[in-house]
Amino acid sequence: MTKPLANRGIQTGLHTGLHAGVALLMAASMLCIVVPSSAQNVPVPKPAPKGRDVQLSASDGQRGPLTTGTTQPPEPVIPDPRRNVPASIFATFDANQKAQAARVSAYLSSLSTLVGNFVQVGPDGSKTRGEFYIQKPGKVRFEYDTPSPIEIIADGSAVAVRDRKLATQDIYPLSQTPLRYLLSDRIDLMRDTNVVSVTADDLYVSVTIEERQTLIGTSRLMLMLGAKDGQLKQWTVTDPQGYDTTVAVYNLDTTKKVDPGLFKIDFTVYPTSPG
Repeated sequence: MTKPLANRGIQTGLHTGLHAGVALLMAASMLCIVVPSSAQNVPVPKPAPKGRDVQLSASDGQRGPLTTGTTQPPEPVIPDPRRNVPASIFATFDANQKAQAARVSAYLSSLSTLVGNFVQVGPDGSKTRGEFYIQKPGKVRFEYDTPSPIEIIADGSAVAVRDRKLATQDIYPLSQTPLRYLLSDRIDLMRDTNVVSVTADDLYVSVTIEERQTLIGTSRLMLMLGAKDGQLKQWTVTDPQGYDTTVAVYNLDTTKKVDPGLFKIDFTVYPTSPG
């Protein structure tokens, strides 16, 4: 049974070793899933302090055009944790900002499938890699490279955080994760979301969406597209505690046919962990 994010921790992490516990909590951070204090007896790295050093440059691989060939993993651009993001729902934008947001909306709406690789950076700087598959609307699969046993699967209505080693999974509503905006069939960011920031420079166009939920708190999703090619480069999820998880994507392919079975949440081989 699907349960609200604020009412459940990722129980699988309580039964695994250090690596599996860390991977689960990093997966939860990517989806902005709130892990209660009962889950914190899993030995995990402490989030970096707010004033940590930040890397503001991008690798050549991130600056170049998207390709279906093999390229080196990009170095994710870590947002400055001291950044001041406007929180007013009455924020106003000039014509150029509205045009940039419309460009991002048009790009996201144009996608039907997207396949590629990712590099994920957690709040403490820990990196994991893997592959992802998107089939719009609402379907995604993230497979973390070994030794991580973690997979994240969305079937259009629910999200499963799965541990292949333990053959268990936890289920969350897709509607309660900010990544649903990436998976929407059609979207107008200015109309359909609470956009709080639109910025652009020579490398990136960045749009930040804020989401407020009574039980969970305020989370943010920052999408970054290439300023020249208009393609998705990375996103950053900021959880209600203010910690960032950044995912940079590369080797993107919008033409590859995706097996529908990749998005099936199996409740027989992978029963839901007890809450």
